[in-house]
Amino acid sequence: MPTFRYQGLGAAASGGTIQAEDRAEAIGILTRNGIIATSIENESEPQGRSPRIASPKKISISNRRLNGRPSISRTDLTSFIREIATALEAGLPLMQSLRTVRRQASGRALPVILDFLIERVEAGVPLHQAAKEYGPPFDDMTVGMFRAADASGRNAEVLHQLADLLDRSVELRREVVGATVYPMIVAGLISISVVVLITFVLPRLMAPITGQPGVELPFPTRVLLGIAGFITGWWWAIALATVTAIIGWRRWISQPQNRLLVDLTLLRLPIVGVLLRDVAVARFTRTLGTLVSAGIPILQALRVVRDTLGNSAMMAAIDEVQERVTTGSSLADPLERSGLFPPLLIQIVNIGERSGRLEPMLMHAATAFDRQVNNSLKVFTKALPPILLIVMGLVAGFVLLGILLPLLNLQAAIGG
Repeated sequence: MPTFRYQGLGAAASGGTIQAEDRAEAIGILTRNGIIATSIENESEPQGRSPRIASPKKISISNRRLNGRPSISRTDLTSFIREIATALEAGLPLMQSLRTVRRQASGRALPVILDFLIERVEAGVPLHQAAKEYGPPFDDMTVGMFRAADASGRNAEVLHQLADLLDRSVELRREVVGATVYPMIVAGLISISVVVLITFVLPRLMAPITGQPGVELPFPTRVLLGIAGFITGWWWAIALATVTAIIGWRRWISQPQNRLLVDLTLLRLPIVGVLLRDVAVARFTRTLGTLVSAGIPILQALRVVRDTLGNSAMMAAIDEVQERVTTGSSLADPLERSGLFPPLLIQIVNIGERSGRLEPMLMHAATAFDRQVNNSLKVFTKALPPILLIVMGLVAGFVLLGILLPLLNLQAAIGG
């Protein structure tokens, strides 16, 4: 078995030798004995090598990571965390679990991410700190759950909870996207058809009629010809105005007060607002319940949950909740005062606080709100296509009137 010579801090002995299978195992033994290794080298290796923990190859990987910052999708992150949790559940140490997943990693980004995490954890850095140093795809919620896993000692259980939470988040996103793809495709095709009719078909059909003595074009036709002439003659101005509007909108929406106004307006919309609120509440409830059950204090859990809501109005409400909880208030009261959270959630939180069973109550509420999200998605999916079809039908009917009315008037004039 190889022998490693080390220098360390945090124990009576500042240096010595230790036998281990590899450098990672040696660092783990020292850490369990209360020694933080500052340098460690294999005595069987040739002399003259650097006594640093990380090899030059790994350091170059870390530097390349800091320059490129490769990331992975939410789905791949979920699979990665679940694989780590499964390895930990099987009894493997964290470092060995990371190395096992690294051997099976594919693609371009995941191996780089794992090499960085392995390097930092091997150097004695906790997993949550290594993930935070790396950045995306590790957001505040993921880092918070990693920290909870380290603090509670229930690494496998907490990471499985995190994987379930990410799975549900991906599933919700897919459901929302799936509910809007078909209506948006229909609306896009109808819009393209209307533009083609107005700009190309209508002017050619009306060319023989326009300017004829005694022929007056109907109002819809005059409007459509005016639109066609404006688009044909000023298309460059329209394109420039569109780009300017997009840039201006992004700058305007980047202001916190403007973003708050838009998000409040969205929450007050009849169908979309209910869906957005239900999705945010379901995510808030499940994330908060998972974090609290993992041992994270309620204030820290609220800070993590705040960044997962995706709505600045509800994020501002959580900020108010944090302030009031800090001063000794209950969690339910500021939630109720915000007016943005449903009464069912407030009642469940109130009962959970009074009974001391907040964590299981939140998880039960999360299941109920997931069902409510599914119901809201069904309503949204069924209501959106007819609304779009009615709007597009009115637009298409106006275009057809603009085309058919002058032809009918011309036929009546000829017949008369």
